[in-house]
Amino acid sequence: MAITVNGMLPGPTLEVKNGDTLEIEVVNKAKYNATIHWHGVRQMRTGWADGPEFVTQCPIRPGGSYTYRFTIEGQEGTLWWHAHSSWLRATVYGALIIRPREGESYPFPKPKRETAIVLGEWWDANPIDVVRQATMTGAAPNNSDAYTINGQPGDLYKCSSKDFGETNLLRVINAALNQPLFFTVANHKFTVVGADASYLKPFTTSVIMVGPGQTTDVLIQGNQLPARYYMAARAYQSA
Repeated sequence: MAITVNGMLPGPTLEVKNGDTLEIEVVNKAKYNATIHWHGVRQMRTGWADGPEFVTQCPIRPGGSYTYRFTIEGQEGTLWWHAHSSWLRATVYGALIIRPREGESYPFPKPKRETAIVLGEWWDANPIDVVRQATMTGAAPNNSDAYTINGQPGDLYKCSSKDFGETNLLRVINAALNQPLFFTVANHKFTVVGADASYLKPFTTSVIMVGPGQTTDVLIQGNQLPARYYMAARAYQSA
């Protein structure tokens, strides 16, 4: 059985604005110690809210709880949150969306809709056992049995939708533990506008490579005939 947050894989998407203060209570109902890390958030005078186990806090023991409090300062775009204890991160993660302050706008045309695309891994085993076995043998951990898009493996799962003529913003997050992933949508091009909660000078490409823990924001145009198009992620492999 996978350990998740609120029974969801990925976990809940947090949507905030630049300048907002977050207060999040984490209750640990799992049988393992746990902490939550707010990946990429600049912890300004709130280092104790960063989340790495035994670095900025003691772990949240089974049955315990901890309240994280921090403020988003000067960041806009896509980040994410995940467990920071052993390999709980394999299934304990979710998106953190940071929009502009009230009255401010994106430095690019406003999209019709926005979709978080969270890329992950799946083991047909307890990920904690996978990393423990690797520690005992000294070998690298076994590769995952599947890659996922928004928690779903394989073909024919609906990841996103758009209407003809509209512009969508895809917020792509690589939540895989160790693998850089290439990501593309068949017959479409991307306009890359941001990465890791920072805006970029826009450029166009048909594929992006997202490293573990990284995020990339892309605009996609609904300029193809209405149909179903593959959305695919593939691991980087070298000879």
